Amino acid sequence: MRVATVLWDREPTLAAIIGDSALNLAACAATLNRPRKDYPASDMVDLTARGSGGVRVVQGLLREAARRLKSGMWRAKAGDRLLRPVDRIRFLAPIPRPRKNIFCMGRNYAEHAKERRAEVPTVPVFFTKSPTSVIGHEAPVTYHQFTQQLDYEVELAVVIGRRGVNIPRGMAYDYIFGYTILNDVTARDIQKRHVQWFKGKSLDSYCPMGPWIVHKSALPDPHNLQIRLRVNGEVRQTASTADMVFTILDLIEVLSAGMTLEAGDILATGTPAGVAAGFDPPKWLQVGDVVEAEIEGIGLLRNRIIAPLL
Repeated sequence: MRVATVLWDREPTLAAIIGDSALNLAACAATLNRPRKDYPASDMVDLTARGSGGVRVVQGLLREAARRLKSGMWRAKAGDRLLRPVDRIRFLAPIPRPRKNIFCMGRNYAEHAKERRAEVPTVPVFFTKSPTSVIGHEAPVTYHQFTQQLDYEVELAVVIGRRGVNIPRGMAYDYIFGYTILNDVTARDIQKRHVQWFKGKSLDSYCPMGPWIVHKSALPDPHNLQIRLRVNGEVRQTASTADMVFTILDLIEVLSAGMTLEAGDILATGTPAGVAAGFDPPKWLQVGDVVEAEIEGIGLLRNRIIAPLL
């Protein structure tokens, strides 16, 4: 199950991906005359908070839509109101405005720690990114005038599906809703200047995310996925999520110790080696570059670097 937030007739709308099309879930429920209790969630955070009940509603709509499409019942009647090709859809970030900062993990791939001339951590190193930095698939990343060292970091992001605190490692999977792709865009010079990571990673547009969330049931082993990033078609980062220093379960256990996690919270799990700063000389992003972050089983997140508006 892949669910997304898209612009549908200029309105943010919860959709599910079916084949090469996006299905408007609310319109689907109305067309099928579902009772109000069986309508899909109002938005992505609401869907994550509804847990298995919300997932069953979406899965039921997808099954019926697939049946009607296969039989030809909707080809003439559904039209543009229910289904639109994904290449005609504008994707917002799955959660366009997170309610909290995005939780991030630093140096969670040993080779990345080494390329940054840093020690491999013995405990998770957390930082955050501002919610205002979030953008979606195909949205432009601004090359702000405040930096000359723009970098990329492809990451597997975990979307939390249940409120919890002091979550033991053995139960952490129960608190996951699904997974998406995140590009932890970073201004390295700002990061260095301020001797911390928050500012250089939180400028507007510095958190591309998407294009959708894949429910955890479709990715039974998130620690065995190929992860890669390309700039203008050149492969810069390639690894496996099996290379993580700390697993997702480790991270949830440590992060939730004494601190409540809530449905819709986002946890980025770190980036592998191959960032721009790791090359000699560095391969900083430039205006016009196209960055493609890809994770097996999820899809591809693409963004172009643009000049700042004057």
